[in-house]
Amino acid sequence: MIIFATSDKGGTGRSVTCANIAYRRSLAGDDVAYADFDFGSPGAAAVFELDAAARDVADRGVHSYLQGRVREPARLDVWSLSRREALRGDHMTSGRLCLVPGDHGGGEFPVGAGEARRCAELLLALEEEFDLTIVDLRAGRSYAVDLALRTTARAELRYVPTRWLVFHRWTRQHIAGAVGLVHGDRGILRAGVLWGHDEAALSERIRYVRTAVPGLGIPQDGGEAAGPATWLRARDAELEDLAVRLKLDRTATLGTVPLDPVLHWREQLITDEDVAVSPAAGKETAQVFTDLADALACSTGREAP
Repeated sequence: MIIFATSDKGGTGRSVTCANIAYRRSLAGDDVAYADFDFGSPGAAAVFELDAAARDVADRGVHSYLQGRVREPARLDVWSLSRREALRGDHMTSGRLCLVPGDHGGGEFPVGAGEARRCAELLLALEEEFDLTIVDLRAGRSYAVDLALRTTARAELRYVPTRWLVFHRWTRQHIAGAVGLVHGDRGILRAGVLWGHDEAALSERIRYVRTAVPGLGIPQDGGEAAGPATWLRARDAELEDLAVRLKLDRTATLGTVPLDPVLHWREQLITDEDVAVSPAAGKETAQVFTDLADALACSTGREAP
């Protein structure tokens, strides 16, 4: 299974959520690859805390590979190379977790037949070797999105199972932006048709992930916090109504990521150790990442643990 992750705008938490999903699926025993196609500003190495290792292969990232400057992109084993001690423990029951890093400062580039061919070769190799491959694309209608659509329309990838995750924050602007990214005149569906995809089949493979959704609980005893909480509930209802009207309701949504204080200040993997030793690392958020990982496992036909 190959998962393409994108968003209309930056700052949605797309990369950190995908990294946590990859982490949770690997803990569950799957071999997982994470390919950083966010050309120009790849950030997955920082989330996995592989910055030093990524600098050592700075000229052998995805960008260099797709443009034909290297024969194969670098691969970084997260369990052995991360500088986080919590990730370098005993992983005898875990699957592999591999980062295919991006090139820092590479920038966007037009997609041609050569890039599409090399992309197809990379995706097929990862599909054969790993249970799950997550491809983190650049936000907006980018060359990376075009490359993903063009490549998956090729004959050799026609029967490879793929899914698309579109991330958006829980605001009016982000909801409208996500819908436009998928359904707009230059959106994913229309661009996919131009490359040879069936629009209905492509639409069925797209799901949304809501991020930075604030807690909406109203204190049992009322008090000063009840007023703001009631206001938040009203705004949430308005956004839910907007999402339904734009056909971005819960039936099209894979999951919801809460507004987490740790992720607000620092993009990182939230490990079970983090939850155990720090009350700031929300147990709810860790469970959400596990649920998203399980939902993807079910969509691949694999059983969640």
